[in-house]
Amino acid sequence: MTMMQQAQPAKQDRSLGELLGDLTQDITKLVRQELTLARAEMSEKVGNIGKQLGILAIGGALAYSGVLAIVAALVLIVAMLGLPYWVSALIVGVVVASIGGLLVKKGIDAIRGQDLVPRQTLETMKEIKNG
Repeated sequence: MTMMQQAQPAKQDRSLGELLGDLTQDITKLVRQELTLARAEMSEKVGNIGKQLGILAIGGALAYSGVLAIVAALVLIVAMLGLPYWVSALIVGVVVASIGGLLVKKGIDAIRGQDLVPRQTLETMKEIKNG
């Protein structure tokens, strides 16, 4: 038997203190890994929301310029009915603003509906707790 083999007791010959020390190290390592997983999960979800907000902003800007042209045409069409231009612009403006408000509300509700809770990490932590 070499010196190295004599210095390390066999796994079944280890003391309770050594076993508890190993258990503490394992639990600490597991908790750190779960926290790392939670951070990764949250980063992914936040990144996804950021991407969706970017798409929403670009789409909104493009739609806005198109809507401006359509609104101008609608004002001219309503004015052709014999109304003054300012009345035509007011009518069309109220309708367009109402539609825009509904779309903004829908977008905000969709963003609020995102699940930001790190579900996988919570499930693993429950499993660890219940042992």
